[in-house]
Amino acid sequence: MARVESVQLVDDLDGGVADETVSFSLEGSTFEIDLTAAHAAELRDALAPFVGAARRPTGGAVTAASAPRSAPVRSSATTRRQTAEIRQWALANGFELSERGRIPNAVVEAYDNRADDGAPAAEQDGSPAPEPVRTTAGPVDVSGMFKEASAG
Repeated sequence: MARVESVQLVDDLDGGVADETVSFSLEGSTFEIDLTAAHAAELRDALAPFVGAARRPTGGAVTAASAPRSAPVRSSATTRRQTAEIRQWALANGFELSERGRIPNAVVEAYDNRADDGAPAAEQDGSPAPEPVRTTAGPVDVSGMFKEASAG
């Protein structure tokens, strides 16, 4: 006797029958969500202004296994412990940072390469100091951009 099984996607917002799985990335994390065509269009419409103003990363895709390691990898506990110290050092050395959020890699590298007296290493050998990274906005919270699913 033959048997046919089918898989039906369920919309992650309202529990209806989903038409597609949408993938997107935000701040280094990739997400997938099953949505109806209408919800997928809402998501795309909501993100369109940001996607239109964004740029694609340069240099091609780099996987964690093939990524070059220019600085020691910190554990999460170390990162949490040192974040305040790095942020304070960066502000004292002319870098502008938001109060919260990820510290740009250029700032972390400058911190890692600083001289023993706390000054950026480039100032010690006479070469020009690296240009501080200027940021004007912190992370974007997209959680309020989508309609809440109504209880059916």
